[in-house]
Amino acid sequence: MTTQIAFLRAVNLGKRTVKMARLVEIVDGLGYDNAWTHINSGNVVFDATGPRDKLERRLETALESEFGFEVTTFVRTAAELRHVIAIEPFKVAASDTYFMTFLKSGLPPAKRQALAALTNDFDTLVVKGRDVHWRKLKTKDWEAIVGRNRSTSRNLTMLRKLVEKIDG
Repeated sequence: MTTQIAFLRAVNLGKRTVKMARLVEIVDGLGYDNAWTHINSGNVVFDATGPRDKLERRLETALESEFGFEVTTFVRTAAELRHVIAIEPFKVAASDTYFMTFLKSGLPPAKRQALAALTNDFDTLVVKGRDVHWRKLKTKDWEAIVGRNRSTSRNLTMLRKLVEKIDG
């Protein structure tokens, strides 16, 4: 079994309510082991085997059936998450907020370059495979390149705490 983390896009915003206890029940019901959640923003850890895209599809289907709205899901293994937060592709000042955005799939070279080209004196973007490290960016600029509902972001501070809890 491999420790997996599913990051759910846009839950607990407005009417898109997902109770974390119910999320754990759904993940358990899919036959995955040791499910637990981290904070109330759609982060669920569980043990499972199988390809990432299959895990994502099973979760998305079950969640949409249960909650009545699309729940785009991005799965990473604990090892992938550890690797991603260790990269640190730019310096972060104490006043900066550093985000990690998970993509469904890697971007073609032209889109990777277009996304990285949005970097300026205030915003910094570094694309690494299916993940983007960034500090601040307008949503409309992002969606024009990546596409709507094709990514979800988390604060790196939260991701570090999640990894600490996994490594417990």
